[in-house]
Amino acid sequence: MTVTEGRVSSWRLLLSNPVTAISAVVLVAVVVIAVAAQWITPFGINDIDVPNALQAPSGSHWFGTDELGRDVLSRVLVAVQASMRVAVVSVAFAAIVGVTIGVVAGYRSGWVDTVVMRVVDVMFAFPVLLLALAIVAVLGPGITTTMLAIGIVYTPIFARVARASTLSVRVEPFVAVSRTMGTGDAYILTRHIVPNIAGPLIVQLSLSLAFAILAEASLSFLGLGIQPPQPSLGRMIFDAQGFVTLAWWMAVFPGAAIFVTVLAFNLFGDGLRDVLDPKQRTMIEARRAGRQ
Repeated sequence: MTVTEGRVSSWRLLLSNPVTAISAVVLVAVVVIAVAAQWITPFGINDIDVPNALQAPSGSHWFGTDELGRDVLSRVLVAVQASMRVAVVSVAFAAIVGVTIGVVAGYRSGWVDTVVMRVVDVMFAFPVLLLALAIVAVLGPGITTTMLAIGIVYTPIFARVARASTLSVRVEPFVAVSRTMGTGDAYILTRHIVPNIAGPLIVQLSLSLAFAILAEASLSFLGLGIQPPQPSLGRMIFDAQGFVTLAWWMAVFPGAAIFVTVLAFNLFGDGLRDVLDPKQRTMIEARRAGRQ
Protein backbone atom coordinates (compact mmCIF):
# COMPACT_ATOMS: atom_id res chain seq x y z
CA MET A 1 0.00 0.00 0.00
CA THR A 2 1.41 3.39 -0.98
CA VAL A 3 1.48 6.40 1.36
CA THR A 4 -1.35 8.04 -0.57
CA GLU A 5 -3.49 4.91 -0.39
CA GLY A 6 -2.80 4.65 3.32
CA ARG A 7 -3.93 8.22 3.88
CA VAL A 8 -7.10 7.67 1.85
CA SER A 9 -7.79 4.50 3.86
CA SER A 10 -7.30 6.40 7.11
CA TRP A 11 -9.72 9.15 6.06
CA ARG A 12 -12.29 6.57 4.96
CA LEU A 13 -12.00 4.75 8.28
CA LEU A 14 -12.23 8.04 10.17
CA LEU A 15 -15.31 9.30 8.33
CA SER A 16 -17.01 5.88 8.27
CA ASN A 17 -17.94 6.52 11.90
CA PRO A 18 -21.16 8.61 11.77
CA VAL A 19 -20.38 10.42 15.04
CA THR A 20 -16.91 11.38 13.85
CA ALA A 21 -18.25 12.43 10.45
CA ILE A 22 -20.87 14.70 12.04
CA SER A 23 -18.31 16.22 14.37
CA ALA A 24 -16.03 16.85 11.38
CA VAL A 25 -18.86 18.69 9.59
CA VAL A 26 -19.49 20.80 12.71
CA LEU A 27 -15.80 21.66 12.96
CA VAL A 28 -15.71 22.67 9.29
CA ALA A 29 -18.63 25.01 10.00
CA VAL A 30 -16.80 26.42 13.03
CA VAL A 31 -13.68 27.02 10.93
CA VAL A 32 -15.75 28.81 8.28
CA ILE A 33 -17.29 31.01 10.98
CA ALA A 34 -13.86 31.69 12.47
CA VAL A 35 -12.55 32.81 9.09
CA ALA A 36 -15.56 34.69 7.74
CA ALA A 37 -17.43 35.91 10.83
CA GLN A 38 -16.88 39.57 10.00
CA TRP A 39 -18.56 39.13 6.61
CA ILE A 40 -21.51 36.93 7.55
CA THR A 41 -22.82 38.79 10.60
CA PRO A 42 -26.23 40.30 9.79
CA PHE A 43 -25.71 43.28 12.14
CA GLY A 44 -22.84 45.14 13.74
CA ILE A 45 -21.73 43.50 16.97
CA ASN A 46 -22.03 46.78 18.91
CA ASP A 47 -25.01 48.33 17.12
CA ILE A 48 -27.20 49.51 20.01
CA ASP A 49 -30.97 49.60 19.44
CA VAL A 50 -32.58 50.15 22.84
CA PRO A 51 -36.20 50.23 21.57
CA ASN A 52 -35.71 46.66 20.32
CA ALA A 53 -33.92 45.39 23.42
CA LEU A 54 -34.69 41.88 24.73
CA GLN A 55 -36.53 40.81 21.60
CA ALA A 56 -37.18 37.08 21.36
CA PRO A 57 -35.75 35.12 18.40
CA SER A 58 -37.54 36.15 15.22
CA GLY A 59 -37.11 36.43 11.47
CA SER A 60 -35.14 39.66 11.80
CA HIS A 61 -33.06 38.56 14.80
CA TRP A 62 -32.63 34.77 14.68
CA PHE A 63 -31.06 34.59 18.15
CA GLY A 64 -32.95 37.56 19.59
CA THR A 65 -31.43 40.74 21.02
CA ASP A 66 -29.73 41.53 24.32
CA GLU A 67 -30.42 44.22 26.93
CA LEU A 68 -29.02 46.93 24.65
CA GLY A 69 -30.77 45.73 21.51
CA ARG A 70 -27.63 44.20 20.00
CA ASP A 71 -28.11 41.19 17.73
CA VAL A 72 -27.16 38.04 19.65
CA LEU A 73 -26.45 36.00 16.49
CA SER A 74 -23.90 38.53 15.25
CA ARG A 75 -22.19 38.61 18.65
CA VAL A 76 -22.13 34.80 18.92
CA LEU A 77 -20.52 34.47 15.48
CA VAL A 78 -17.78 36.98 16.29
CA ALA A 79 -17.33 35.47 19.76
CA VAL A 80 -16.81 32.01 18.20
CA GLN A 81 -14.18 33.58 15.96
CA ALA A 82 -12.42 35.10 18.98
CA SER A 83 -12.56 31.82 20.91
CA MET A 84 -11.08 29.89 18.01
CA ARG A 85 -8.32 32.44 17.58
CA VAL A 86 -7.39 32.22 21.25
CA ALA A 87 -7.59 28.41 21.21
CA VAL A 88 -5.51 27.96 18.05
CA VAL A 89 -2.76 30.41 19.07
CA SER A 90 -2.51 29.15 22.65
CA VAL A 91 -2.54 25.46 21.71
CA ALA A 92 0.00 26.07 18.93
CA PHE A 93 2.26 27.74 21.50
CA ALA A 94 1.76 24.87 23.95
CA ALA A 95 2.38 22.26 21.25
CA ILE A 96 5.59 23.85 19.95
CA VAL A 97 7.11 24.44 23.38
CA GLY A 98 5.77 21.26 24.99
CA VAL A 99 6.76 18.92 22.17
CA THR A 100 10.24 20.43 22.00
CA ILE A 101 10.73 19.98 25.74
CA GLY A 102 9.24 16.49 25.80
CA VAL A 103 11.17 15.18 22.80
CA VAL A 104 14.50 16.51 24.06
CA ALA A 105 13.88 15.17 27.58
CA GLY A 106 12.82 11.74 26.32
CA TYR A 107 15.64 11.47 23.80
CA ARG A 108 18.48 12.76 25.99
CA SER A 109 17.27 11.03 29.17
CA GLY A 110 19.54 11.27 32.23
CA TRP A 111 19.63 14.47 34.29
CA VAL A 112 18.02 16.52 31.51
CA ASP A 113 14.94 14.31 31.59
CA THR A 114 14.83 14.37 35.41
CA VAL A 115 15.08 18.16 35.74
CA VAL A 116 12.65 18.96 32.93
CA MET A 117 10.00 16.48 34.01
CA ARG A 118 10.17 17.58 37.65
CA VAL A 119 9.38 21.12 36.51
CA VAL A 120 6.50 19.72 34.43
CA ASP A 121 5.24 17.77 37.45
CA VAL A 122 5.23 20.95 39.55
CA MET A 123 3.10 22.69 36.90
CA PHE A 124 0.78 19.68 36.84
CA ALA A 125 0.25 20.03 40.59
CA PHE A 126 -1.87 23.16 40.00
CA PRO A 127 -5.37 22.96 38.49
CA VAL A 128 -5.31 24.25 34.93
CA LEU A 129 -7.86 27.04 35.42
CA LEU A 130 -6.33 28.14 38.72
CA LEU A 131 -2.88 28.45 37.16
CA ALA A 132 -4.32 30.35 34.19
CA LEU A 133 -6.14 32.70 36.58
CA ALA A 134 -2.90 33.36 38.45
CA ILE A 135 -1.01 34.15 35.25
CA VAL A 136 -3.72 36.50 33.96
CA ALA A 137 -4.01 38.17 37.37
CA VAL A 138 -0.27 38.93 37.29
CA LEU A 139 -0.06 40.04 33.66
CA GLY A 140 -3.46 41.75 33.46
CA PRO A 141 -6.63 40.81 31.56
CA GLY A 142 -6.80 40.84 27.77
CA ILE A 143 -6.74 38.58 24.74
CA THR A 144 -2.92 38.43 24.53
CA THR A 145 -2.45 37.43 28.16
CA THR A 146 -5.31 34.93 27.83
CA MET A 147 -3.53 33.25 24.93
CA LEU A 148 -0.25 33.21 26.87
CA ALA A 149 -1.85 31.87 30.06
CA ILE A 150 -3.70 29.05 28.29
CA GLY A 151 -0.59 28.22 26.27
CA ILE A 152 1.55 27.96 29.40
CA VAL A 153 -0.87 25.75 31.35
CA TYR A 154 -1.25 23.30 28.44
CA THR A 155 2.47 23.07 27.68
CA PRO A 156 3.09 20.32 30.31
CA ILE A 157 0.43 18.10 28.71
CA PHE A 158 2.20 18.12 25.35
CA ALA A 159 5.56 17.68 27.08
CA ARG A 160 4.36 14.51 28.81
CA VAL A 161 2.75 13.05 25.69
CA ALA A 162 5.84 13.80 23.58
CA ARG A 163 8.23 12.40 26.19
CA ALA A 164 6.28 9.17 26.66
CA SER A 165 6.10 8.60 22.90
CA THR A 166 9.78 9.48 22.43
CA LEU A 167 10.87 6.97 25.09
CA SER A 168 9.19 4.18 23.12
CA VAL A 169 10.48 5.28 19.70
CA ARG A 170 14.10 5.97 20.70
CA VAL A 171 14.72 2.25 21.35
CA GLU A 172 13.45 1.16 17.94
CA PRO A 173 15.99 -0.56 15.65
CA PHE A 174 15.85 2.13 12.94
CA VAL A 175 16.94 4.76 15.48
CA ALA A 176 19.82 2.57 16.68
CA VAL A 177 20.94 1.97 13.09
CA SER A 178 20.83 5.68 12.38
CA ARG A 179 23.04 6.34 15.40
CA THR A 180 25.59 3.72 14.40
CA MET A 181 25.84 5.40 11.01
CA GLY A 182 26.93 8.59 12.75
CA THR A 183 23.76 10.53 12.08
CA GLY A 184 23.42 13.70 14.14
CA ASP A 185 20.88 14.03 16.93
CA ALA A 186 19.04 16.88 15.18
CA TYR A 187 18.49 14.74 12.08
CA ILE A 188 17.30 11.76 14.15
CA LEU A 189 14.88 13.93 16.10
CA THR A 190 13.36 15.65 13.07
CA ARG A 191 13.34 12.71 10.63
CA HIS A 192 12.80 9.68 12.86
CA ILE A 193 11.44 10.63 16.28
CA VAL A 194 8.94 13.43 15.58
CA PRO A 195 7.21 11.79 12.57
CA ASN A 196 6.71 8.58 14.55
CA ILE A 197 5.13 10.31 17.55
CA ALA A 198 2.80 12.51 15.46
CA GLY A 199 -0.27 10.31 16.04
CA PRO A 200 -0.69 10.86 19.80
CA LEU A 201 0.22 14.53 19.38
CA ILE A 202 -2.48 15.09 16.76
CA VAL A 203 -5.08 13.53 19.06
CA GLN A 204 -3.87 15.66 21.96
CA LEU A 205 -4.02 18.74 19.73
CA SER A 206 -7.71 18.16 19.02
CA LEU A 207 -8.58 17.57 22.67
CA SER A 208 -6.54 20.56 23.84
CA LEU A 209 -8.39 22.86 21.44
CA ALA A 210 -11.64 21.85 23.13
CA PHE A 211 -10.31 22.54 26.61
CA ALA A 212 -8.70 25.80 25.49
CA ILE A 213 -12.11 27.05 24.32
CA LEU A 214 -13.55 26.15 27.73
CA ALA A 215 -10.65 27.87 29.51
CA GLU A 216 -11.09 31.05 27.45
CA ALA A 217 -14.84 31.09 28.15
CA SER A 218 -14.17 30.60 31.87
CA LEU A 219 -11.64 33.42 32.02
CA SER A 220 -13.96 35.73 30.08
CA PHE A 221 -16.86 34.81 32.36
CA LEU A 222 -14.74 35.93 35.32
CA GLY A 223 -13.83 39.17 33.55
CA LEU A 224 -10.18 38.24 32.98
CA GLY A 225 -10.32 37.11 29.36
CA ILE A 226 -11.43 38.99 26.25
CA GLN A 227 -12.52 42.47 27.27
CA PRO A 228 -15.60 44.43 26.13
CA PRO A 229 -16.66 45.74 23.67
CA GLN A 230 -15.18 42.67 21.93
CA PRO A 231 -17.81 39.92 22.42
CA SER A 232 -16.83 36.62 23.99
CA LEU A 233 -19.00 33.60 24.76
CA GLY A 234 -18.10 33.51 28.43
CA ARG A 235 -18.75 37.23 28.91
CA MET A 236 -22.10 36.97 27.10
CA ILE A 237 -23.19 34.24 29.54
CA PHE A 238 -22.07 36.41 32.46
CA ASP A 239 -24.03 39.42 31.16
CA ALA A 240 -27.12 37.22 30.69
CA GLN A 241 -27.31 36.23 34.37
CA GLY A 242 -29.65 39.06 35.26
CA PHE A 243 -32.00 38.33 32.36
CA VAL A 244 -32.43 34.55 32.59
CA THR A 245 -36.16 34.75 33.27
CA LEU A 246 -36.75 37.62 30.81
CA ALA A 247 -34.50 36.62 27.90
CA TRP A 248 -33.39 32.98 28.01
CA TRP A 249 -31.83 33.28 24.56
CA MET A 250 -29.07 35.58 25.85
CA ALA A 251 -27.49 32.68 27.74
CA VAL A 252 -28.71 29.66 25.79
CA PHE A 253 -27.18 30.47 22.40
CA PRO A 254 -23.66 31.40 23.63
CA GLY A 255 -23.75 28.34 25.90
CA ALA A 256 -24.89 26.14 23.02
CA ALA A 257 -22.02 27.46 20.87
CA ILE A 258 -19.50 26.45 23.56
CA PHE A 259 -21.15 23.06 24.10
CA VAL A 260 -21.38 22.12 20.41
CA THR A 261 -17.83 23.26 19.57
CA VAL A 262 -16.20 21.53 22.54
CA LEU A 263 -18.21 18.34 21.99
CA ALA A 264 -17.27 18.29 18.30
CA PHE A 265 -13.56 18.62 19.10
CA ASN A 266 -13.76 15.84 21.70
CA LEU A 267 -15.65 13.44 19.44
CA PHE A 268 -13.33 14.16 16.52
CA GLY A 269 -10.34 13.58 18.82
CA ASP A 270 -11.77 10.21 19.83
CA GLY A 271 -12.17 9.31 16.16
CA LEU A 272 -8.60 10.33 15.44
CA ARG A 273 -7.38 8.18 18.32
CA ASP A 274 -9.17 5.14 16.91
CA VAL A 275 -7.56 5.64 13.51
CA LEU A 276 -4.05 6.63 14.61
CA ASP A 277 -3.70 4.04 17.39
CA PRO A 278 -2.64 0.78 15.66
CA LYS A 279 -4.35 -1.42 18.26
CA GLN A 280 -7.64 0.46 18.09
CA ARG A 281 -7.50 0.57 14.30
CA THR A 282 -6.88 -3.18 14.07
CA MET A 283 -9.84 -3.87 16.37
CA ILE A 284 -12.16 -1.61 14.34
CA GLU A 285 -11.09 -3.14 11.02
CA ALA A 286 -11.50 -6.66 12.46
CA ARG A 287 -15.02 -5.87 13.69
CA ARG A 288 -16.04 -4.48 10.32
CA ALA A 289 -14.52 -7.44 8.48
CA GLY A 290 -16.51 -9.77 10.76
CA ARG A 291 -19.75 -7.95 9.95
CA GLN A 292 -19.10 -8.37 6.25
